[in-house]
Amino acid sequence: MKVKTTPFDAAEYLETDEDIREFLLAVIAEGDEDDYVQALNTAARAKGMTEIANKAGVTRASLYKSLAKGGKPRFDTIAKVTRALGCKLAVV
Repeated sequence: MKVKTTPFDAAEYLETDEDIREFLLAVIAEGDEDDYVQALNTAARAKGMTEIANKAGVTRASLYKSLAKGGKPRFDTIAKVTRALGCKLAVV
């Protein structure tokens, strides 16, 4: 009998702002810069790309492009998206 699998999408499990904060904190602690960009993509999809694009002051299309795998968003875009998700960047 064949086992049917479906791709895992973490965005489906990020239901609250606290979930998103904890997810981003875990990625910052364990991952690298590319991992953080992908985590922003996941969190933005969980929250709604249109809502995050509006809050960040960017177009939805440019948000998708910036946060796509292999995308190289500018620092200001990363900061704006992070704030739009209800978080802030900090150095500790």
